Amino acid sequence: MTSVLVLVVLALAFPWGAGPVARRLAGVLPPREACWALAGAAVLLAGGTIAALVGLFHVPFLAVLEELSLARVLEVWPVAVPLAVAAGVVMLAQLMLLLRRWLQQRSLLKRAWHLAQEGAREGDLWVVPGAEADAFALPGYRGRRGRVVVTSGMMRALKESEREVLLAHERAHLADRHHVLSAVVDLAAVVHPALQRLRESLAFHLERWADEAAASVVGDRRVAAAAIARAALAGSRRGQSGAGAYPLLSAVSGPVPQRVEALLRPEPAAPRGVARAVVAALAGTVAVAALTAFGLAYGLHEYVEYAAVAVRGH
Repeated sequence: MTSVLVLVVLALAFPWGAGPVARRLAGVLPPREACWALAGAAVLLAGGTIAALVGLFHVPFLAVLEELSLARVLEVWPVAVPLAVAAGVVMLAQLMLLLRRWLQQRSLLKRAWHLAQEGAREGDLWVVPGAEADAFALPGYRGRRGRVVVTSGMMRALKESEREVLLAHERAHLADRHHVLSAVVDLAAVVHPALQRLRESLAFHLERWADEAAASVVGDRRVAAAAIARAALAGSRRGQSGAGAYPLLSAVSGPVPQRVEALLRPEPAAPRGVARAVVAALAGTVAVAALTAFGLAYGLHEYVEYAAVAVRGH
């Protein structure tokens, strides 16, 4: 049983090491690829965690299927049942937390749609009255298409060219369905605490992805940088209305200085040469860590079969 415990501990510890590697990988990729890498890593690592817990949970049941009595299982593996119970409790807690988080997401989206409907509509743009400066992408809800919501305070704070950047930014969030990636990683972060940092990193790179799309639309990276900076400055005085919180994507959120600095540099390109090798190494590390945890469930099954044969032989 000691070898089983070692495998389980390693599988549950993998996200603590693979998470920072995934964030480093995102840092050397263009924004779009960075977002997909973070989302993929979060799903794989969360899945690996669940696989490890499932594998630990069903060890006693596998032993019984191998025609070993529970008493005999406890005699040979005295901690098998307590660990299986602990794994079951953890999975039940994860399920409850996932359900709670999902309901929170839906509640926030419903509340945002209710507030946005008070504004004036112009195509996909809704201008909501209010002195606070805010703007966010409102994902589709119950058959209704997504909208860009901007407060009148934000409209007054920006010049016409800057408004174009702001709207292009939020439309990019909707067009590329950034809220789906955000939702997936947000839920994955509930499964393992080490994935919380991946959610934070994803939020930044999603904003960078939309920044690059907006710069492409207006054709001037410096104008885009100035617009993002001005919008963030205007929005820094807003209250905690929840408009810029998950799952809504706002141009005034995230580490704005880093975003502005990135827009003042040339458009990011795919890695080449040594950088490509670094990307491959980082991606491979994350994949191996996650897939190793996934393989634990099968490994535990094989281990129990082998141990059962050995026990019956005695």
